[in-house]
Amino acid sequence: MLELLGSMKGAAMKIGQLASFVDLDLPPDAQAAYHDVLADLRDSAPPADPDTIRQVVTEQFGAPAHEVFAHWGDAPLASASIGQVHRATLVDGTQVVAKVQYPGVAEAIESDLANAELFAPVARMISPNLRIGPLMDELRDRMVDELDYQREAQYQAAFHERYDGHPFIAVPKVFSEYCRPRIIVSEYVDAANFDEMLRSSTEAQRQRYGEIIYRFVFGSLHRFRLFNGDPHPGNYLFDAAGRVVFLDFGSVKLFSSATRDAIRRQLRAVRDGDVPRLMGLLDDAGFLPANGARVDADALTAWFRMFNRPILEDREWTYTPEFAREVIRSTTDPRAGYLDLLRQLNLPPDYLLLNRIQWGVNSILGRLSATANWYRISDELMDQGPSATPLGAQEAPFIAASTFRA
Repeated sequence: MLELLGSMKGAAMKIGQLASFVDLDLPPDAQAAYHDVLADLRDSAPPADPDTIRQVVTEQFGAPAHEVFAHWGDAPLASASIGQVHRATLVDGTQVVAKVQYPGVAEAIESDLANAELFAPVARMISPNLRIGPLMDELRDRMVDELDYQREAQYQAAFHERYDGHPFIAVPKVFSEYCRPRIIVSEYVDAANFDEMLRSSTEAQRQRYGEIIYRFVFGSLHRFRLFNGDPHPGNYLFDAAGRVVFLDFGSVKLFSSATRDAIRRQLRAVRDGDVPRLMGLLDDAGFLPANGARVDADALTAWFRMFNRPILEDREWTYTPEFAREVIRSTTDPRAGYLDLLRQLNLPPDYLLLNRIQWGVNSILGRLSATANWYRISDELMDQGPSATPLGAQEAPFIAASTFRA
């Protein structure tokens, strides 16, 4: 499976990357085997031939790599689903990394998307109230963004600007003058990857990293209306200063203020267990059947409360692989008792990428056994409340001085 998915690249390899860390509903030994073997897909999948990569560089710059850069490393630092990363040196001596898109991958993914549309009738049969057209448009828009490295560079620059100088979150600087539609160049960061961090870190360090990842994901959403839709271990580095360095901004969603505020109201209603208010908010957002068909409101509220369990009560709560599996099982296994209910609903396009919280963030925090009072941290991030933890107090002056307001 590793060899096949790695050689296929594109959308198929993305599925393998997801399986490499998400806690699927498998026996523990089998789950560990999947994680161990497929982990190579995150950063060391079979690389493209160096001559092929050099050809892309020449096509994009109009000159070979050795004329564009003072130094170009043929051996990739990482190989991913759409491109691979090489070390290089700019003419002024700056150490950088260049992510180069595989030739033909854009065409392959466009074909995948076209084929996915053929399954629309099947999707309607499974979920008769699902409005397929808007969802396909949203998926296509996000994938087009991911294939356009100049667009990704703009997203990464937006994150870098918002976190430049932050005490424990870092986003590498982008060198926009070197970016092309299929090449993105950003600063090189010397730091440990996720698996290296797990092997060398203390429990206290892992707890720190877990809270930082949580603050980045939900702080970006609530404070800046930005969500990076590709949360997986290969996109995190851990430097000697105790910072988490966030990479890969190809799949980013910029929410409108109205949608971000609607998400906040929904979360508050879920936390309060206010069934009528939640149903009204879900109806306004477009989740409920357009034909007015009745949905079991109590059961739907119970489902929302289940996967928002970390922020329901004012107490410490620990993320676990079991919790991540439970959330995924609720949307995939009829025995969990929610599938018949969920197939009655629509998924508004704006909420499509947020599914990666359930399919990505939960599993990452579960691997760290991240423990905190997420209820209070959530209040801090959503409502600009008081600092809930020492990390919150550390970043408070930076956030207060930020010129970026959502």
